Amino acid sequence: MAEEKKISINNKEIVLSLPGKELFPEAGITKSDVNDYYSKIWKHVQPYAEDRPMVLQRFPDGINEEGFFQKKVPVYFPAWIDTIEVDVKQDNTKEDYINCNSEETIVYLSNQACLTLHVWLSKKQDLNKPDRMVFDLDPADDDFEKVRKAALVLKELLDSGNIPCFPMTTGSRGLHVTIPLKAENDFDEVRDIARQIAQKVVEKDKKLFTTETQKNKRKNRVFIDYLRNAYGQTTVLPYSLRALDEAPVAVPLSWDEVNDKDLGARKYNIKNIFRRLSQKQDPWGKMHKDVPGLEDIREKVLAQWKTAAK
Repeated sequence: MAEEKKISINNKEIVLSLPGKELFPEAGITKSDVNDYYSKIWKHVQPYAEDRPMVLQRFPDGINEEGFFQKKVPVYFPAWIDTIEVDVKQDNTKEDYINCNSEETIVYLSNQACLTLHVWLSKKQDLNKPDRMVFDLDPADDDFEKVRKAALVLKELLDSGNIPCFPMTTGSRGLHVTIPLKAENDFDEVRDIARQIAQKVVEKDKKLFTTETQKNKRKNRVFIDYLRNAYGQTTVLPYSLRALDEAPVAVPLSWDEVNDKDLGARKYNIKNIFRRLSQKQDPWGKMHKDVPGLEDIREKVLAQWKTAAK
């Protein structure tokens, strides 16, 4: 097994170490496979990664060993990697996070065994004002049908105010539903509206859905998690790998796909994702066309839902 190989991307030299090392042992997926995946997927990832602080989930010994999260950029990372200065509000300090805005950066990260990539809901232009509202539909068990139903109820609610929303498999057990926003309001304001929306979803079926934060109180219900809408919180990057058997991928979906009862959270993986991409345009491609403001959601969705409920 070769110990290393050198490659050049956009005139940046990267030394790929231990390319034959298996990071997904059961599937036989090597570090070289992961490097190749992130290089090839970059053009699809770029719109969702660049200009957002990134949090890395690293598994240097493969997915069968415990990994770790990394926020601050290590001192040994090359100087050509762009960074974003972040206020760490807990202790009033500043730290540099990765700004993954190039193919060479994502390949370098993959060589550091960064299997799963997470990004902020705001951009470097104003980190206090998110341009996304995200709901993580998190099941208490592996019953994906309940997750699918939660997503469809959420869409029904948002459709009542003509608010666009975009689903994504997480590559794990659930779904994410994202609302694009004008970056005009702070996280507290966005989270308050997200909480009200989550509560409206729960009101539709309290036996299936919950906003209970304590796991032991959720029973077998789907957690409508709105808490990610906070400063410093992240969501999994579209097309990121997940550190699970067969290397599943987080994949943007159309709502027609969510309507399909055969959909599963891990339907797509490192081995079949490119066939999908060759056959289907990115369902999130028009996400930032006609983006609503927070007041649009407050007035058109919550008010409309109250009227319909009477």
